[in-house]
Amino acid sequence: MSFKLQFAKEAQDQLAALRNNAALSKRNKAVISALGKLENNPRHPSLNTHKFTTRRNVNGDDIFEAYAENNTPGAYRVFWHYGPGKDLITIIAITPHP
Repeated sequence: MSFKLQFAKEAQDQLAALRNNAALSKRNKAVISALGKLENNPRHPSLNTHKFTTRRNVNGDDIFEAYAENNTPGAYRVFWHYGPGKDLITIIAITPHP
């Protein structure tokens, strides 16, 4: 089952910042790859998708964290939730891991 991705304003801005920074081109490529996998299979093993337990979205829906990179200092993560419609995933943030 594939999903359509929708981006919150914050995620759009973060993705644009990655695309526009040549020093982060490797990270941008990893994020684009993760988004493609998320679109096709949110449970793809390389995404290591899991619930982000400390937050829920404004509607009370679960938020999930997916890995764009792993075992890398400042590895990028993609935060998302299902919906609001059927077969839709909303990307809420694309950020480096602290």
